[in-house]
Parts: sequence; structure tokens; C-alpha cells
Amino acid sequence: MPAKTKPNKSTCDLAAMECVPCKGGVPPLKGAALKTLAQQLGAPWRVVKNHHLEAEYMFKDFAQALAFTNRVGALAEKANHHPDIYLAWGRVRLTLWTHKVDGLTESDFVFAAKLSSLKR
Repeated sequence: MPAKTKPNKSTCDLAAMECVPCKGGVPPLKGAALKTLAQQLGAPWRVVKNHHLEAEYMFKDFAQALAFTNRVGALAEKANHHPDIYLAWGRVRLTLWTHKVDGLTESDFVFAAKLSSLKR
């Protein structure tokens, strides 16, 4: 079950929350709940087709992009929440959604915020 959402959370607040593994049986987020979490998460993340989150991070070279990718991988393993990762020279694109509900849950937004904190 997803964690409860409080109004006016910032990205830092989302990153401080714990991802709750989805066991399925819940509908994906839609409407106002989806919009509110998207606003709280902010850039560089964007909601694509009300189905998944996507963010792109730029780096000065391949080595920095790879190092970030490795940090993302380590966090993904720890949280058991695995984004699709595209790695190129100086660029990493992350795509994230909950496969069990074929859409977004609050935990996707929490995990996205945690991923953003890796860039800082």
C-alpha cells in the first residue's frame, strides 16, 4: 500500500519517504493525485502519457554519466525498484513506473525524488 501523501510536500520531503513495494491490486494514480505528486517532484522529472516518469540528466563526460548510472543501480537494488536506464556520452535518461499496476504509484514519485538526490 502506498504511503500517505500530505499537501505541499517538496521533492526533499518525497525523497525522505520510504518506497513501499507494490503487490498489485491497486489502480495507478490518475487525475489530481497524479498532478499533485508531479508538481511536488518537479524538474527534471515529467509524467509521460499519465503512465510513467522520465528524467534526463546531463554530465560533462561519459565517466560522470556512468558513475551516476552506477549510483542509480545501487539504489535501485536496495529499494527493489528498477528504472529503465539509457546511458550515453554525458547523458543519462531514466524511465520509471510500477509494472504490477501498469502505471504510476506514489512510490514511483518517492523513488524518483531519491534518484534526483543522487545528482546533487
